[in-house]
Amino acid sequence: MDGFDRIPDPLILFIFNSLSDVKTLIRCRAVSKRFNSLVPQTESLLLKVDCVISPESDESDTPFLHFFKTIVKSVHNLVSLSAKTHPDLQNRPARSQNSPAQILRGFERIRDLVIELPAGDLKLDRNAVVKWRAEFGKTLKNCVIFAFRDVKPSSSTQIPAEFADLDFAGGLKLRVVWTISALIAASARHYLLRELVEEHEEIEKLVLTDKEGEGTLVMNKEGLAELRAAGVAQVSEHKEWAAHYRGWDQESNGSRTMVPSVRMRMRHVAKTELKSGAWLDGATLVVVRPTTIMCKDGVAEVEVDEEGQRVDDVEEDVAGDVNLALMAFEDDGACGEAVQALVKTRSYHLEMNSF
Repeated sequence: MDGFDRIPDPLILFIFNSLSDVKTLIRCRAVSKRFNSLVPQTESLLLKVDCVISPESDESDTPFLHFFKTIVKSVHNLVSLSAKTHPDLQNRPARSQNSPAQILRGFERIRDLVIELPAGDLKLDRNAVVKWRAEFGKTLKNCVIFAFRDVKPSSSTQIPAEFADLDFAGGLKLRVVWTISALIAASARHYLLRELVEEHEEIEKLVLTDKEGEGTLVMNKEGLAELRAAGVAQVSEHKEWAAHYRGWDQESNGSRTMVPSVRMRMRHVAKTELKSGAWLDGATLVVVRPTTIMCKDGVAEVEVDEEGQRVDDVEEDVAGDVNLALMAFEDDGACGEAVQALVKTRSYHLEMNSF
């Protein structure tokens, strides 16, 4: 018996959970029969997706779906290698080698999963930055979006306060585009996680982010259970919606989760100074939450949120949006600093239909 044999299984699993990187763990399976049996029991995983674009793609795929389906191909050989030494994997039906569900199929007890993409989804104008954090269940629960046009070393072109509203109105179209783009990116990521969530019922927290720090999608235990419970009904609902809007948005049909009707609280500051002395041009903060109308005999009675709580108390509603915004970017350095300044400014209320 060597030194490794004396290490108890719980300690080895603790090390594997601390390691978390999926590629490294898959390689560990080739070390010994013992490691091969213990690696699938790892509960905390980080799947870093490489930027590898394959020419093999369905022409009907949207650019984002094509990107997501192909960038994970670089780890396929590792998955195939571990499958040869795992009899349970050999007996399972074949499936696309390019999905996270396939890569993670050899893990049996995933509790906490983080998937990191190599890049963000949005391609914006030069210097423009959009960051978002969205929480999902079977559909969108909330989304916080922070964006700005540029970073400048000094405020050489400050806009007088009396013209601030004019600047807001002039750039409103751009800010709505930023918001819609972020929501589409979030809903596309959510749609592509459905298979993974259904196959791994033990997952309690799932985070999908990207190396650039553009967007973060979060699903907690309750949200994951909600998505699993929706199952086929949600797919059917999405297809009915797609058929109704056929021809309007063909690229997105079938490749993202439908965004529900939402209300948005938007804040904007023409120039925002940071502690570093830099200035953000056109800083914008948007908090998005679903809007649901309770009806009786076809007549709207009261507006409630996704949890069935009344939202007719405006002050309480604003406070809730502020808390969401602060929590979304509390650890994001300069962006968090800018958000703290923005939540103290005047807000504008907008509504958007489902799309």
